[in-house]
Amino acid sequence: MRQDRLVDVETFVRLLEPAGQALLAEVRACAGDESDLALGARLRQDHDAALVAAAVTQNHLRGHARAKFGEAAATMYATLDALQQSTRAPVAAHRAERLVETGVGSVLDLGCGIGGDLLACARAGLRVTGVEVDPVRAAIARANLAAAGLDGEVLTADAMTVDTAGHEVVFCDPARRNGKGRIFLPQGWSPSWKFVTDLLRRASVVKTAPGIPHSLVPDGVEAEFVSHGGDLVEAALWGGPLASTRRRASVLPSGEQLSDADEPVSAPTGPVGAYLYEPDDAVIRAGLVAGFSRCVAGHLLDPHIAYVGADELTSTSLARAYLVREQLPFRHKQLRAALRERDVGTLTIKKRGVDVVPELLRQRLRLTGSVPATLVMTRVDGTGCVLLVEPVQPTG
Repeated sequence: MRQDRLVDVETFVRLLEPAGQALLAEVRACAGDESDLALGARLRQDHDAALVAAAVTQNHLRGHARAKFGEAAATMYATLDALQQSTRAPVAAHRAERLVETGVGSVLDLGCGIGGDLLACARAGLRVTGVEVDPVRAAIARANLAAAGLDGEVLTADAMTVDTAGHEVVFCDPARRNGKGRIFLPQGWSPSWKFVTDLLRRASVVKTAPGIPHSLVPDGVEAEFVSHGGDLVEAALWGGPLASTRRRASVLPSGEQLSDADEPVSAPTGPVGAYLYEPDDAVIRAGLVAGFSRCVAGHLLDPHIAYVGADELTSTSLARAYLVREQLPFRHKQLRAALRERDVGTLTIKKRGVDVVPELLRQRLRLTGSVPATLVMTRVDGTGCVLLVEPVQPTG
């Protein structure tokens, strides 16, 4: 049975009524003292079993939803499948704010799920209409708008049959999961990839997986790769007049951005320098490492590896910065001797471009010292290199 079907529309509507809300409040108050199993068994003595199951499930999902929606999750409703696909609130807010900056006033959300992006757009002052073919999710989206005190309409309909005329911007988040799990190929998404590419000819935004091949992005469409809290979470495709560049990296929560307008024709390579930068995954996925190196007056250590060296420190959220303490031997025996000489014990190993398994290397080094250390193992102009570094704490 699909987890979305653990509650039907009739039961969910009853959950919104005063008796259902009182039951949900009791579940929330007692959940910390009783297991879900024991709590459900006790409550079923006085309440309908389906309503008890719905209340217990919603209370459980609200706990999971907090990671994406923060404090707002306390009054939201969800299904597990829809929650997994929902956009993190800060990411949805970033997109809504960008839409507002373009001057648009209304958004049609095709396949709105439980309404995460609808909520963000409504909070930003946009007029919102959601479309959701699943009647349970549609009912939940309406309830989430109401719980947040926001205006908006949610239609229960197939997104591929809705007339998009009269809406300034169309947003679409194609379903990338089915009963068997995640769907990685865009051709298997719903709505179909053809529907998505047709949609991108007009003012539209399509949320996709961050691993979407660059070759699939249609001409004239902007691919914005977004990370939040260090996690690369999505690629948003901006179509029609909303596209302002070819590729963009956006790093949240700072909001700092980099686009291919900043990308040089070629990037210089050079020695390590005093500081090492590890670009955010959004920067790497957008193919903007060379442009980032120019932003920090740096250079690539190797033309094929996403590490940037520089002589001076530049404050940025587009990369993690490290102070380079010294360069150590790359060979195992000499490296072990050097680390033992420095009384290194706990070791963090970062690597790119070299055939090293950090877990195995730690075992082979057999360090017993008292000093924690961070190693970066990579190539500099094609030659293996080990750097003893110290993370620079971000400012601001």
